[in-house]
Amino acid sequence: MTGKRVLITGATNGIGVQAALELMNMGAEVVIVGRDPIKTRKVSMDLKILSGSSKIDMLVADLSSIDEIRRIADEFRSKYDRLDVLLNNAGAVFSQFQTSVDGYEMTFALNHLSYYLLTNLLLDILMRTAEEQGEARIINVSSSAHRNATLRLDNLRDESGYSVMNSYGASKLMNVQFTYALARRLEDRAVTVNALHPGLVSTGFGHNTGRLWSGIIKLAQRLFGISPQKGAETLVYLASSAEVAGISGKYWHEKQQKQSSDNSYDHEQQKRLWEYSARATGVG
Repeated sequence: MTGKRVLITGATNGIGVQAALELMNMGAEVVIVGRDPIKTRKVSMDLKILSGSSKIDMLVADLSSIDEIRRIADEFRSKYDRLDVLLNNAGAVFSQFQTSVDGYEMTFALNHLSYYLLTNLLLDILMRTAEEQGEARIINVSSSAHRNATLRLDNLRDESGYSVMNSYGASKLMNVQFTYALARRLEDRAVTVNALHPGLVSTGFGHNTGRLWSGIIKLAQRLFGISPQKGAETLVYLASSAEVAGISGKYWHEKQQKQSSDNSYDHEQQKRLWEYSARATGVG
C-alpha cells in the first residue's frame, strides 16, 4: 500500500479507525472523515503515534447532510488528485424516527445517501487513478442485517410505520444494491466496487439508541461480538490484497465471497434506488 491514498468515512472508532491504522502500517496515506472535529483531530494524532507515520489527513463533516458531503468532496479534490481506495464505512442505527437536514429519514440519509453521493462525487478521481496506477477500489460496508430487509422508497420522509431494525436493514440492503449497480456501470473501468459484512463487532456502535435498543445491542456484542481487529480484517483485505484485484460486484464476509439476499440482486430494485438517490442528491 506504499504510496496509495485511502479515504475512510466513519473512521474515528471501531472498525474504521482499526482499518486506518492497519493500512497506515502498510504504508498507505490515509484521509479519515469524522463528524466531531475534536475527536477526529485526536484520532488522527493517535494514528500518527501508533503507526509511526505522518501520512494522515482529516476531513470533518456530518455525512447525513448533502451539503456537507459536497463540501468535503470539494476539500478532498482541492488537495488531492489521486484516490486509490474509497472506504465507505460511516453508519448508525436510530431508535426513533429522525430526519436529516434535507428532510430524509436519518438512517437512509447517513447509511446510504452518504455512500452514493460521496462515491459519485469522487468517481472521476478514482477513474483517473485507475488509468494511471492500474486500479482503484471502492468498498462499501454493509451488514448481514440486509438479509431480512425489503426496499421501500415511499416512506423516507414519513414517520408512520418506522421500525429501527427495518430501517437499518433496509439501509444495509441499499449498500449492497448500490454496490451491484455501480459495479455494472464500471465494468469497462479498472475501478472495482465490493460490499462486505464485517460481523457483529464489539464497539460503541448502537449504544446511543435509547435504553431498550442499546441494551439489546450491548448484550449481543458481549455474547457474540468480535474484536474491532477481527471486524476490520475484510475491510483491510479488500483494500489491500492482490488476491481481489479485478474482482468487482461481490459481497464478502470473513475475506470470502458470499451470496447476499435474493432481492439484493434485483436489477429493477437497484434501478429504482439509483434513480431515487440521483433525484435526492442531484447527482447520478
